[in-house]
Amino acid sequence: MSLPQVTVVDRSGATIAPFSPEQAKPARDWPPVIISGELIDSEVARLAELPRPANGRRQVLFVHPSAPDPGRGLTPGVQVSLDVLKPGEESVPIRHNSTQVSFCIRGSGSAHIGDRTIPFQRYDVWSHPSWQTYFHRNTGKDLQVRLTYSNAALLEMMRVHLVEEGAPATGPGNGRGAVEAPSAGRLPTLEIGEDGAGLMPYETLINPPEVPSPPLHWPWQTVKAHLDQLAALGSDYTGRRLYLLYNPRTERFNGTTPNFFATMTIRPPGITDRPHRHVSSAINYYFHGSGYSRVEGRRYDWRAGDLMVSAPGWAVHNHASNEGEPVYELTIQDQPLNIFMESLLWQEDLSEPGRILGSDAGFATSRSSS
Repeated sequence: MSLPQVTVVDRSGATIAPFSPEQAKPARDWPPVIISGELIDSEVARLAELPRPANGRRQVLFVHPSAPDPGRGLTPGVQVSLDVLKPGEESVPIRHNSTQVSFCIRGSGSAHIGDRTIPFQRYDVWSHPSWQTYFHRNTGKDLQVRLTYSNAALLEMMRVHLVEEGAPATGPGNGRGAVEAPSAGRLPTLEIGEDGAGLMPYETLINPPEVPSPPLHWPWQTVKAHLDQLAALGSDYTGRRLYLLYNPRTERFNGTTPNFFATMTIRPPGITDRPHRHVSSAINYYFHGSGYSRVEGRRYDWRAGDLMVSAPGWAVHNHASNEGEPVYELTIQDQPLNIFMESLLWQEDLSEPGRILGSDAGFATSRSSS
């Protein structure tokens, strides 16, 4: 049996690598798309009319036209699904090695993750750690409709997205069962130089320190009370009026999961952000108000109920709210992964050079510098 032949690419003398900041055309290679609220509503109605599937999950994926398969993402690293449960229904337990953030856009119910039950209402957000068994239950009288964001797209492209349907219940504590690695197996890492270089033994490599990864819940009413206070920031404020739904497990990588963050934003009427760009891509769900985004010079109008890939990686963009009422939105962005990889080039002011956030000093707003 012959082995597949690799392609040899001669890069001798090349001075600019493919997809460098000078060459990248993100809005061409992975352009913005808008999934209208009308399309979402029609899919909700269609799913609700289906007979109950064997696993209880009425689900569709929103896949970008540029996405590969495997790797069915709305951005290269984030997969987005629409999930519907009818009153009284629940889904079959499942687990997978992707992490998720769920956002309820209609109805109510409960998420059962490991040994925790999270009751949720409309616009609540909660996280699903990797490999913890979970299922959802509709305890209300209306349809339960959720948007689910995960790093499954990235894992699919890596050919390592592992899914176990009908998974067994996980145990108490960390939600992963009773098996524990012996802490005695952690041998010291040897320091071999003054610059910090070290040698880690295999016994430590396969037994790193455990960091608990519990599911977390961000109730909308609590978040909104804090978010609305940001509306008082004046028109001369230079930042964005938002809060990151922060998971302390991600530490300095600023995540809701280790792969991406979720932020809740309020845009008072008539506010226009200044243009900026970053390597991380962004998906916005607008659930109140209306406005528009400019991406690489092109205008895209949106309104409540629309889901939008609003910022392909490294595309110059900004957002604006229309007059009349504020905008509320949930944004998913793969910033933590890029911070960890030291790849998060960010240009907050287009007249100034970009910086690698997490490695270089970052930026200040008029609020933080006052």
